[in-house]
Amino acid sequence: MDSFRSKENLNRFESIFGKTKQLPRLFQAPARINIIGEHVDYLGGTVLPAAINFAVQVYLRPKDTASYKLHSVTYNETVEIKKPLTPNPQAPWSDYIAGVIVEIEKKGHVVPGFDLLVDGNIPQGSGLSSSAALEVVTGFAIGETFGLDISKEEVALIGQRAENHFVGTKCGIMDQFVIAVGKENDCISLNTDTLKYSYHHFDLGDYEFYLINSNVKHSLKDSAYNQRRAECESALVKIQTNYPNFTHLYDVNLTESELDACRLTNQEWKRTKHVTSERDRTKIVIEGLESGNFKEVGSALFQTHWSLSKEFEVSCPETDFIVASLQNLGVTGARMIGGGFGGCVLVLDLKDHFSKIEEDLKKSYQQKFDLAIDFYKFQISDGVKEILI
Repeated sequence: MDSFRSKENLNRFESIFGKTKQLPRLFQAPARINIIGEHVDYLGGTVLPAAINFAVQVYLRPKDTASYKLHSVTYNETVEIKKPLTPNPQAPWSDYIAGVIVEIEKKGHVVPGFDLLVDGNIPQGSGLSSSAALEVVTGFAIGETFGLDISKEEVALIGQRAENHFVGTKCGIMDQFVIAVGKENDCISLNTDTLKYSYHHFDLGDYEFYLINSNVKHSLKDSAYNQRRAECESALVKIQTNYPNFTHLYDVNLTESELDACRLTNQEWKRTKHVTSERDRTKIVIEGLESGNFKEVGSALFQTHWSLSKEFEVSCPETDFIVASLQNLGVTGARMIGGGFGGCVLVLDLKDHFSKIEEDLKKSYQQKFDLAIDFYKFQISDGVKEILI
């Protein structure tokens, strides 16, 4: 993984930007999964993510001019951006880089001009956070290349602000944070209110996690993601009218009659129900992983999926079909991950069960939706880092 297409991309970099005595430096940021705690990272909740071994890589080299020349291998496209930086609808992938530059400079740093080539093998639209990986690797690469004193935790916050303010998706901090500070073979439990986190090492024994990509593409910017966040915020405002001590929707602990008195809309009530029940499931999953009670973990994963589907309404027919099929096939647990509206399903199951269900699920999904599904095995990996070339 550390060297995917690295030599080829070094040659590509020099053919696009020219060859100089100074070699570009290579940086890498991983994809991420989240085991539990979905759609709560912008509501003060606790999440349990891990970095995994799909990645975005950038080559970066300073240059004398004040502009930034960027090349995407995925889109086979080169663009030049200049200050003042503004969104580029012709090359929206460049907005994630431009937004990071803007946010770094808001902190009082000056970001000199550079050439940058970006490549990656994170399936786009899969819910594995390719955009957050690009933000984090860009921020880290700029900080390291120009000697800026920016911690990995701050790199994560810069990436989140870039996506919130420049790209326009009101995402939480989870994706950028675990991509920045991830650790091989460990998950992190992250309190998204305080940003306190700890590493957890789990021995899965005879079990494994893997991913199923529905191949339904989603874009959080164009989806109802921002609408869901607004519904949660309006629910909290109404609840605070009667119960001002609650600072986050995640902390709300009220009976149904008490919630009814807050005059929530049906949508606000359902969003609140998902968020508060996810709090309880997160505790169950962390305790179950630590004690080896994987059936309890799996049950909570299924519950989370159907809460995301019915209460938070961020699933889609394809991912619902995959999860329902997995339940019928007797797997231990599964749920959609990411912002929703497509992307991947995370599966927890016995290692020897995969070969028994793979073909059945491929066939039934193809017949139902005329789409193929992809299966991804993965390892939990380190967060953002430089790769020596």
